[in-house]
Amino acid sequence: MHILIKNSSNQPIYEQIKEQIKKQILDSSLKEGEKLPSIRSLAKELRISVITTKKAYDVLEQEGLIHSVQGKGSFVAAKNMDLVNELNRKKCEDHLLTAMEYGKRLGLSNQDLLELMDLLEENDD
Repeated sequence: MHILIKNSSNQPIYEQIKEQIKKQILDSSLKEGEKLPSIRSLAKELRISVITTKKAYDVLEQEGLIHSVQGKGSFVAAKNMDLVNELNRKKCEDHLLTAMEYGKRLGLSNQDLLELMDLLEENDD
């Protein structure tokens, strides 16, 4: 598992860890049932607090992406396809909102953006 912490980022460290692990789970770099590094070993490897690493793991567990077994560690949870689809839909919505913001700055209408999407789809073939 590869995690890169950016100290210059405005995003909290626990969230950087969470997002990178989440991405690796969703793109199947981390497989169902795969054991994650222990909280302590990951904290040591990243040179951060154990509390920060625990918070990232706790949030991932709350989101249903990992599960912990007392005394054995944390593991990638079985993929819930509804959850995966919802997370991917959210990511798509976020990208569309960003595109709409840029479009508004340029003075583009929603129709202009739809036409641009159609054009891009035609060129993708």
